Amino acid sequence: MSVAAERQRVAQAEPDRLDGFSAPREVDRVFGHDAAIAEFTDALGSGRMHHAWLLVGPEGVGKATLAYRFARFVLAEGDGPAQREGGEQAVFRKVAALSHPNLLVLKRAYNDKSKRYGQWIGVDEVRRLRAFLGNTAGEGGWRVVIVDRADELNQNAANALLKALEEPPPRTLFLLISGSEGRLPITIRSRTRTLRLPALGDDDLAKAVGAALVRDDRQAEAKTLATALALSEGSVRRALELISGEGIKFYSEIVQSFATLPELDGRRLHVLVESLSSTAETERLELYLSLLLGVIERLIRVAATGKGATGQERALAKRLVSPGNLARWAEAWEAISLARSEALALNLDRSLLLLETWFRLRSLAREHPV
Repeated sequence: MSVAAERQRVAQAEPDRLDGFSAPREVDRVFGHDAAIAEFTDALGSGRMHHAWLLVGPEGVGKATLAYRFARFVLAEGDGPAQREGGEQAVFRKVAALSHPNLLVLKRAYNDKSKRYGQWIGVDEVRRLRAFLGNTAGEGGWRVVIVDRADELNQNAANALLKALEEPPPRTLFLLISGSEGRLPITIRSRTRTLRLPALGDDDLAKAVGAALVRDDRQAEAKTLATALALSEGSVRRALELISGEGIKFYSEIVQSFATLPELDGRRLHVLVESLSSTAETERLELYLSLLLGVIERLIRVAATGKGATGQERALAKRLVSPGNLARWAEAWEAISLARSEALALNLDRSLLLLETWFRLRSLAREHPV
């Protein structure tokens, strides 16, 4: 493989990589998941290692980072306890470069013609397992398969993976990453040991975000950092999105639009639709809608429990949400979330998605006049 091709392969390794920041395979520290690490290392040390683990948790809390940490530990294990520390350093470099011969990462494939990633992990990707598992493992004897993300497997790919899970070769470890456990077939879930990774607490979140900024030579103003941490809901990825991109700007615009409800600023809505509707703006659209859904979720939460919102959001919740329409707001959150998933997966009209989202919110606000 040429140097250029190798660079392209590595650059395309993670469909969900956050631009400007290290990929999970390149991160050497995990924050906030000590219990999961202890459970895994205890199983490995006991000699009764389960062959397949399902890492489940919210978006951006470190599932992939932890999966690569587990992979490095297992791959270095072959050198024996006395050499493990030094072995992990060598393994880290190979895993970071995706050059370790005993590691296979299955993910959505990149299409050279469309210059985009596929929407699902297809069966051709999973069929790479046949050759990988058929080879004799070198460098210590462990083979590791990371599926990122398992809930993106299409039906044929899931069936192909299931066959490998049912009859795995000795000293083979499967690490399945999922943010939507319910989308996985029960047949796959039943053959894995589940590790549930919660959202990070405030201290661990601040440490993880700070480490990412230092590692990738990025900076954030104190106010921006504080706002990002407050809005990220325990997700490192969300905090970094807010800091590095248009997240804070989007959030401010969303709050301003909520403040005008039940009226809508037609000019602002037109500008929004024009700027986010093309397929080239998919990442920006996803960020915008994620932030909007986050605001709705916190409005519902503060109205129901009195907790979990910023000062601005508390004022909005008091004006827009009440016990009488709480269920309707929850229904709106579900409907918008589903519409977003369908529009992105099926390449539906994004302008219609944005317009219908704000028209729905306007109708809700009209049902609950000031």
